Amino acid sequence: MNKPENQGGGLSRRNLWAYPAGTIGRDMAFCLFNNYLLTYVLFTKTLTAAQFAAISAIMVAARIFDAFNDPIMGNIIEATRTRWGKFKPWIAIGCALSAIVFITSFSTTLQGWAYVALFGVLYFAYSITYTMNDIAYWGMVPSLARRADDRNRLTSRTVLFAGVGQFLGGIVIPTFTAGSLVIGGNAVTAYRVVVLLVCALFAGTQLVTLLLVREPARGSEPPAEKVSLKKTVSVIARNDQLVWCAVIFLIFSVAQTLMGAGLSVTYLYFEFGYNGLLLSIFSILGNLAAAVLMIVFARLSDKFSRARLVRLGVVMSAAGYVCILISGLVIPSGLWTFKFAMLTVSNLFAMLGQTLVYLILIICIANTIEYNEWKTGRREEGIIFSVRPFITKFSGALVQLMVLVIYMAVGVRNVTNQISDLENAASQGAITAAEKASQIEGVLAGVPGGQSAALLVCMTLIPAALLLAAYAIYRKKYTITEEAYETMLREIAARRTDAPGRPEGNGEEPA
Repeated sequence: MNKPENQGGGLSRRNLWAYPAGTIGRDMAFCLFNNYLLTYVLFTKTLTAAQFAAISAIMVAARIFDAFNDPIMGNIIEATRTRWGKFKPWIAIGCALSAIVFITSFSTTLQGWAYVALFGVLYFAYSITYTMNDIAYWGMVPSLARRADDRNRLTSRTVLFAGVGQFLGGIVIPTFTAGSLVIGGNAVTAYRVVVLLVCALFAGTQLVTLLLVREPARGSEPPAEKVSLKKTVSVIARNDQLVWCAVIFLIFSVAQTLMGAGLSVTYLYFEFGYNGLLLSIFSILGNLAAAVLMIVFARLSDKFSRARLVRLGVVMSAAGYVCILISGLVIPSGLWTFKFAMLTVSNLFAMLGQTLVYLILIICIANTIEYNEWKTGRREEGIIFSVRPFITKFSGALVQLMVLVIYMAVGVRNVTNQISDLENAASQGAITAAEKASQIEGVLAGVPGGQSAALLVCMTLIPAALLLAAYAIYRKKYTITEEAYETMLREIAARRTDAPGRPEGNGEEPA
């Protein structure tokens, strides 16, 4: 049995390290499934237009399904009472079941409609199993860190460690599944090996959180309430700041993930050749810069207001996207080294700005828990924190729909099917790895320049416009400033002292 720590409301050093460490493998696994599953499908499966459309429809439907699944899971967590607390059991169950789904998804040799059917089962299973883990994991943040400075430190460090997982995924997965360093000489074999390594790290780092993290003493909690969709909707709907956070985070998430949802992979392969190492290099500088930002974020948040930091992040990211677009369209392919370098540096600014905005939005969502307590007398941590993964997956549905439309319009499948046939031939020993590489080079040499340009425009202009829209809403509708948050904390503390049984707040906005 894990004994809770009583840190007087403060964040212990143990938790400050053990909690974030748990997400390294978790986010690497998420990176593999969320960012590279469609790439795996395109470059290892030969699909008709109907089969590709069916797979895309499954991905969209499964993520919309999470619109109901995520808040309900948050409510279930809120009602959970065990000797290990309410979060850890679901973290463990979700991790184990997700690993099974991941390994099966990247190991099957099925093709055609049989593969589409299995894909549907596995993708809906992922929607359930990973949600168990994700909501429970992030739901611990407000419990471990209730003070603003502690929450800034814990959130920034957790996002940093998550970035490490994403960084490792962004390096290992493309480097060893395409190009000269591909494991086994073909993508089919490579993905089977990579998924086993990733899931082993997933389980190992999650054990760090499960075994070492200690939750502060929570005092006596009210009896678990009956789980209901009505309650979930009610908690979210009456928290106006949470609703606006959800809208802002939805728009931002679409902007943040569109380029990485397959468009950048396909564009770089079409423009610079079938080389996963280039894709890794493309993201290295951005990931490293984002990691540095996460390390210094707590200091930045002490010196600058969230409003100023959000504005800076949006401007940097939008400018980065515009520079990617200009570099891709203006610099000739003959100067491919210079062109690739400019794209990489521009992507650094885009990722740096997005990371800054993401960190702040996570804190904004967390702060609506105290806002909820201030208004109603209840924190509802599990339900409120279920909004973030819900929005992430709902935005993923929108992104997947957008990618489907873009791929169909550009004609990507005609090229990827040829590469998929060659990858499968190499995995079966019909051709050598060298012959495969030579023939893929010939396929990509025949890709019209207009296809690459169309992908470039879609993966830059759309995110830039969405970022500006999200910022406009944030500036107008989000009212929990640093001063307002501190006012809420003082009022909540006073109520606990003067009238600990008081059920609700005064219903007015904090000054």
